[in-house]
Amino acid sequence: MTMDIQQNISLKKLHTFGFDVKANQILHVYHENQLLTLPEDIKQHHHILGGGSNILICHDVDRTILKNEIKGIDIVAENDSTVTVEVGAGENWHQFVMWSISHKLGGLENLSLIPGTVGAAPMQNIGAYGVEQNSCFVQLTAVDIQMGKIHTFTNDSCQFGYRESVFKRSAKGQYFITRVQYILKKKNYTPNISYGAIKEVLLSKGISAPDISDVSQAVIDIRTSKLPDPAIIGNAGSFFKNPVISTAHFKKLLDEFPDLPSYPAGIDSVKVPAGWLIEKSGLKGYKTGHVGVHQHQALVLVHFGEGKGSEILSLSNKIIDTVWQNFNVRLEREVNIWNDNF
Repeated sequence: MTMDIQQNISLKKLHTFGFDVKANQILHVYHENQLLTLPEDIKQHHHILGGGSNILICHDVDRTILKNEIKGIDIVAENDSTVTVEVGAGENWHQFVMWSISHKLGGLENLSLIPGTVGAAPMQNIGAYGVEQNSCFVQLTAVDIQMGKIHTFTNDSCQFGYRESVFKRSAKGQYFITRVQYILKKKNYTPNISYGAIKEVLLSKGISAPDISDVSQAVIDIRTSKLPDPAIIGNAGSFFKNPVISTAHFKKLLDEFPDLPSYPAGIDSVKVPAGWLIEKSGLKGYKTGHVGVHQHQALVLVHFGEGKGSEILSLSNKIIDTVWQNFNVRLEREVNIWNDNF
């Protein structure tokens, strides 16, 4: 199969931070067969790129970038109440969610307007407004780049966790996700509006019995009001995970900070919002050089233009250190770092 390779290419428009960095070469992948016989140098030195919405590129890239261009949305199984859909991993996630809503298929509406590709969804186990993608996930196919073999991963073998999967841990960089299957509801489905902000938006519109389209639009309205548009100001959405701490640690913090929000996170664990910790540390709206913390959402780091990825990395280090000093809570980055030291 002929390889579609571009050389010495700017990545400025291929990642949402918008840093003006270059790649030595990009291989556009339209089918998994292209990955089965890669040259050894590409197997050993590559990065995988989808929508570029969850990466921080700190310098020019001298590795081959494997750009996921695998498309297609196909119904592979159906019964009276559900439809199983197989989606090319290079499809835009939000456009796929909109496809499901246009076909009156429920399950993913709370994940509307999340940037990136379908292939990144299970890798990050994306979630928002009370729903994670693994609630509808069936399986995925992926190519082991080193071995040149296609593997199938079930829900269990993906080892999903909060913004986690096996592809961010033991299998990091090993697999190129090619296709993902989701099971969606045709009928007897009630949308999840448990997240408070969704209820508030629906009530403000006078909607008491929302359908999936109503919930999707409410989520879009919320995200648009809270998060900056990467087309206007460079960012990768939420930069940090919400940390999970012990109940004992939370109680100690609550004595000093009685307004600290929290969410259940399993036995003897509590999840606290990273944005709140950053804001309370006085860093909301903080600016240094060409980068900063967004003035309306402390969880988002932004690039004002003409900057470098290393500036965002340094800023994230400052935030991690400051939050640790103030709360004894260690923040963890959610984005993937392309840097020699990571």
